[in-house]
Amino acid sequence: MTCFCLPSLSPLSHTLFPQCAVVRVGVSLARSLSRLHARDSVIRSPAKIRAARNGGAFETETAVVEKPQLESLFQFSRGCPSPFGATVRDGGVNFAIYSLNAVSATLCLFTLSDFQNNRVTEYVPLDPLLNKTGGVWHVFLKGDFSDMLYGYKFDGKFSPLEGHYYDSSRILLDPYAKAVISRGEFGALGPNGDCWPHMAGMVPSDHDEFDWEGDLPLKYPQKDLVVYEMHVRGFTKHESSNTKFPGTYLGVVEKLDHLKELGVNCLELMPCHEFNELEYSSYNSVQGDYSIGWVNFWGYSTISFFSPMIRYSSAGIRNCGRDGINEIKFLIKEAHKRGIEVIMDVVFNHTAEGNENGPIISFRGIDNSVYYMVAPKGEFYNYSGCGNTFNCSHPVVRQFIVDCLRYWVTEMHVDGFRFDLASIMTRSSSLWDATNVFGTPIEGDLLTTGTPLGSPPLIDLISNDPILRGVKLVAEAWDAGGLYQVGTFPHWGIWSEWNGKYRDTVRQFIKGTDGFAGSFAECLCGSPNLYQGGGRKPWNSINFVCAHDGFTLADLVTYNNKHNLSNGEDNNDGENHNNSWNCGQEGEFVSTSVQKLRKRQMRNFFLSLMVSQGVPMIYMGDEYGHTKGGNNNTYCHDNYLNYFHWDKKEESSSDFFRFCCLVTKFRQECESLGLDDFPTSERLQWHGHFPGMPDWSETSRFVAFTMVDLVKGEIYIAFNTSHLPFTITLPERPGYRWEPLVDTSKPTPYDFLTPDLPGRDIAIQQYAQFLDANMYPMLSYSSIVLLRTPDQNAFMRRGLRSGVKNRGFGNVMVNTEEFQKNLDRTP
Repeated sequence: MTCFCLPSLSPLSHTLFPQCAVVRVGVSLARSLSRLHARDSVIRSPAKIRAARNGGAFETETAVVEKPQLESLFQFSRGCPSPFGATVRDGGVNFAIYSLNAVSATLCLFTLSDFQNNRVTEYVPLDPLLNKTGGVWHVFLKGDFSDMLYGYKFDGKFSPLEGHYYDSSRILLDPYAKAVISRGEFGALGPNGDCWPHMAGMVPSDHDEFDWEGDLPLKYPQKDLVVYEMHVRGFTKHESSNTKFPGTYLGVVEKLDHLKELGVNCLELMPCHEFNELEYSSYNSVQGDYSIGWVNFWGYSTISFFSPMIRYSSAGIRNCGRDGINEIKFLIKEAHKRGIEVIMDVVFNHTAEGNENGPIISFRGIDNSVYYMVAPKGEFYNYSGCGNTFNCSHPVVRQFIVDCLRYWVTEMHVDGFRFDLASIMTRSSSLWDATNVFGTPIEGDLLTTGTPLGSPPLIDLISNDPILRGVKLVAEAWDAGGLYQVGTFPHWGIWSEWNGKYRDTVRQFIKGTDGFAGSFAECLCGSPNLYQGGGRKPWNSINFVCAHDGFTLADLVTYNNKHNLSNGEDNNDGENHNNSWNCGQEGEFVSTSVQKLRKRQMRNFFLSLMVSQGVPMIYMGDEYGHTKGGNNNTYCHDNYLNYFHWDKKEESSSDFFRFCCLVTKFRQECESLGLDDFPTSERLQWHGHFPGMPDWSETSRFVAFTMVDLVKGEIYIAFNTSHLPFTITLPERPGYRWEPLVDTSKPTPYDFLTPDLPGRDIAIQQYAQFLDANMYPMLSYSSIVLLRTPDQNAFMRRGLRSGVKNRGFGNVMVNTEEFQKNLDRTP
């Protein structure tokens, strides 16, 4: 995850890492923002705000409107300390929440109408003798909960130096709330231009039902997956999507057949937990109000982990969020009907509350020192780069995370999770000690906060959970504190990893950098150098060339440098080392020859992804060549940069999109391209310009191999990333000949020769003289796939090959201009 430029990797946020909003509007403004929320972060009267960019400060007037309470609407009893959250039972609702250090707690209830008018309908004070067990506050209520919302107030010590932020004037979200209600429309400011309007959780009822129509998990073997990383809003928000509900869960449902056409069977949704997209909104001193410029589009700043992002639903806050929950359930059900699994991108490394200058919404006001890693003087450790670090190894926090994951599996039917900055989950908690975590002391166990653990308790708990062990678990195995665990993430034999080393190596080799031939070969085999020694398999590697972070595939071959000025950070944000190559000219408006080379390189990248062992992941829009204009960090743009352009996809339907669909289908047809274990010499042979003579030297830019396939027979795959063309000699297979299937140097549609392609025989005939001699001409920056087929004229061809060799026609260079002219004349 990339959001902004990180000035340092120090773990202490108060010195170097301001919260995301602080980076956007300045430190003094963020401190004023903290004051803005200090009186009441959830229920406020309309504010009078005066501020200026670059050093301005907020002045606010806030007040809680308390509705006169004459007679209680509910019957009260002691309640139970478990389960946490609001739970329907015995004709009522049980409320339970953990807060060890609070001295008092009050349940606040709202009708929907009172909530919209900033009024609390009823306060329910909790008796610490009757309604508290250990550190859990609880109460049971009976009554009419129709359209009812809730929150909590806690009182205790307000002492940031000790890590406590209790303030009884604040109404806080329950971390276990199943739906969070605030603004109803994505990007629309709250009343009176408020970008942080009040929030509350939905009170569940026994009428909350959804018809799953017998939906069951698909449980695909991970080796068979083709993953597609998608942003829900970005997928259909563009006007060219022509969907009834653009930018929503229902909009995605309307376009699921696109994924089927592409060959995708696993959908990875970028964050769909509740977040505030307006946390970066800035004050416009000219207009005297807030302006919607930059937004938190990606969503890596969670407010509530149980609640889906309500503003991704067409229903918004209607029916207190229940309709929104049902919409994401409908998306998952419809995906399953089409044979597509759904995994969630989850962000348990930090929250939207940021550092000590950030808003107090939920966790911080409930029990800050429990939920966050804090230093002895209350400073926030910042291994996430976003102001705070979730205290994942703490017993209460790790149980919260497991409860949340279980909920999304059992109630929402998701098939797995991708954990953002997952290395944070392996770090020791605040006030770490072995007795606290494991129950018994460990000799010599002296660990400081944030120390990486060999057997982290949260990963242990997830990996051995009877429900979670059976779903897909994918780690982004690094964090912003410098911990990089690709290949070494604690895995219990079931965790997979985003293979960042695969991305970097493939980018370097395909663009023709010396010294990467051997590393590229490792990538093709599923990265055994990373995973075999630890007992894992190729499918533990999630292979990708592009993702939401960094350049799109089209930009990877179009720009040498990032172009992030539109992010408002003077081009200082985003990754500087992209391993990209513009193919000779920077930007989109270039010569025809450069354009052709870029298309060839895009085909090379996609082919390498699909013929590698492991699990391929495609980034949304790469299948048609989506560009973000060289911006490699578009986290803050709710516009065309992040929207899938369906009109461009249609334009590409007979070009690059066709190529991607066919190559993905080819992978799925081949038994050998999704192995359950690493390939051995019994199946795989390496080649160079001559059979059986691979070149692993520092200057080699050629990698080729044959793979025995139980379906296709045998496949020959080669990559020439040199600027020079070569004629290669193919392996001898008596009684067989090699037939071209893929050649990325050819113009569409002859880059992939389907059996029903008009002019296919003529296209193959162009290579007849080479194939008859068991050779093949490869242009510069090209890749090929050949299939072994029976040769009806094997005897005659052996004589021809002998004659060709006697005439000295062996490993010669191709006349590039003449050969390209022939290709361009292909019918």
